[in-house]
Amino acid sequence: MFAAQLRRRQATLEKKLERAQQRGSAQEISQDSMEKDAAAKPTAARATGKRPLNIGSFRRPPPPGRGQGRLHAFLSAIVIFTLLFLYRRPSSTLPSSWALCSRDHLIYTVAEPAQVECIVVHDGEIVDSGSAQDIKERWEKRNGFESKPETKDFGLDSKNLKIKWLKPGQAAYPGFADAHAHIMDYGFSQDLSLVGTTSVEEVVDRIRQYILARPVLLNDTSAWIQGTGWDQNKWTSKEFPTARQLDTDILRARPISLSRIDGHALWVSPKAMQLLGETPENVEGGEIIRDELGYPTGIFVDEAMSLIQRVTPPWTQSQFLHYFQTAVTDALKHGLTSIHDAMAFPQHIDFFKQLADEGKLPIRLYLMGHIAGSTYWGGNISKIVNHPSGRISLRSVKLVADGAVGSWGAALLEPYSDNPDTNGILIQSPEALHSLIHDFIQDAWQVNVHCIGDRANNIVLDAFEKALSGKSNADLRLRLEHAQIMTQADIERAGKLKIIASVQPTHATSDMGYIEKRLGPERVKGAYAWRSLLNSGAPLALGSDFPVEGINPLLGFYAAVTRLTPEGDSPHGPNGWYPEQSLTRAEALRGMTLDAAYASFQESTIGSLVPGKRADVVVLWQDIMTAPVDQILNSKVAATIVDGQLAYGKL
Repeated sequence: MFAAQLRRRQATLEKKLERAQQRGSAQEISQDSMEKDAAAKPTAARATGKRPLNIGSFRRPPPPGRGQGRLHAFLSAIVIFTLLFLYRRPSSTLPSSWALCSRDHLIYTVAEPAQVECIVVHDGEIVDSGSAQDIKERWEKRNGFESKPETKDFGLDSKNLKIKWLKPGQAAYPGFADAHAHIMDYGFSQDLSLVGTTSVEEVVDRIRQYILARPVLLNDTSAWIQGTGWDQNKWTSKEFPTARQLDTDILRARPISLSRIDGHALWVSPKAMQLLGETPENVEGGEIIRDELGYPTGIFVDEAMSLIQRVTPPWTQSQFLHYFQTAVTDALKHGLTSIHDAMAFPQHIDFFKQLADEGKLPIRLYLMGHIAGSTYWGGNISKIVNHPSGRISLRSVKLVADGAVGSWGAALLEPYSDNPDTNGILIQSPEALHSLIHDFIQDAWQVNVHCIGDRANNIVLDAFEKALSGKSNADLRLRLEHAQIMTQADIERAGKLKIIASVQPTHATSDMGYIEKRLGPERVKGAYAWRSLLNSGAPLALGSDFPVEGINPLLGFYAAVTRLTPEGDSPHGPNGWYPEQSLTRAEALRGMTLDAAYASFQESTIGSLVPGKRADVVVLWQDIMTAPVDQILNSKVAATIVDGQLAYGKL
């Protein structure tokens, strides 16, 4: 859901660099950049917000004619080298050959058989599975693997098979995948988080405490403060806040920019608007909220956010490093072994690939490449397929159709029930979307499109259907990212076309308190309709959209099977919100393992615990497949294993 804002950040940065080059040399860019970094280094501007992904020092060298200065390449190299030096894979206690066993047969394979007593790992690969007695016998005979035609004789040393037994109550699963997330943005969001605030007053108080805790920031009123996570739908008033409400106490006269939880709206202070200067009357693909006299209130929606982002500072190199480490540490802690990064700009791609090239990428990344623009840009990024590390892949692109429902930006076929003056916002015109989708498919890219409203989903499905015509044998695996509000006809069409629905279960439980009022009693029946999508034949890949939602994949698992808040509530009572749309536990587990792997063309190597696949495993302290529903979220990760080695915890 951060697609629009991330794309605007990229476009804004490119414009700044181009203007700077027109003024003079690359040294001129460097000096300006360094002075801004020095002035803003201790500020909340970078300690904060969620969305504004301003990473000026990590821009990829552009095509000819779009130079950006040698300093940026130099700084990129320095920071990448620093990260490679500082980040080291946790030391592992696991040998190259070992077996994981459960006396209660609580190793879930997401295959047949569904549960086994043991799996055998050799050099990061699962090479056998079955009962403890059987795997020991096959190991000791050394030719026992020949009894499984799909495996080979690995020449394993029968004297060196160490068996690790799960503790009582523990259970093991394929490593969890998040099929839609924002890695760097998650790290960014952890500094000044406004998640959970219940009023404007609470937001103001959090910012006040943030400033008071940082003496340098307290004494520098020119430093930007950026935060993220507010949601007016959780407040009593339900109304958008205003700039005036940020002009109080020690917040007064400070430039402040606060991202809504979905990344599709910014709330800014009077000082920020003063720095912006005159605003245009209209913004294509966005909106400046105005009062009854026509003056901006301080809320900038979707493409209008780019106006604010022109005057906000970029991230520093140290922030980039910090945000990456924060995200990866928390991901592994919660059992994630694979993440689909839902908006990878060229500078991100270069950064992640450098880590993979050096063997220091601690988690699997499936990248959705993105560059700002409404015309084909696929030639400006290079695919990454079959990387030697097995940790990075880039064969998909991320496009954006509309905004978000929480800020009335999702594009609907009919006006919003609680705001009949608008149908939402299309970020790209239908013509541009059709052209982009056609061109990327022609160039053999997987196309993943952010679609929340029923109009956006309808337009993109039209484009998908047209592009698939005559390509019945092509393995394109096109994806609707969010597939959040759809007509019944389009749900059926998605299944017929085998379009992957990349959904985020916690979006439903976060939105269910207001969404029926926003959509009306009939239209809401096609919202968050996972059972209908699955029954139609559309594969489901489950994700979180973190940091919009929590990074813990069990939150999504729980939401998918209960359609309840973590506290066990819903507008429809304890049985869940539209419970007929819930998933079974087996379906939810598959959606965050094997089907997520399928959505990233990786089902032959990860996603299930069977011989021939990589040994990506998560061990929990209790079995989420049988635990009482109200105990699912109490499950803790005991160990996260990537390629047969411990990445978090212990066995």
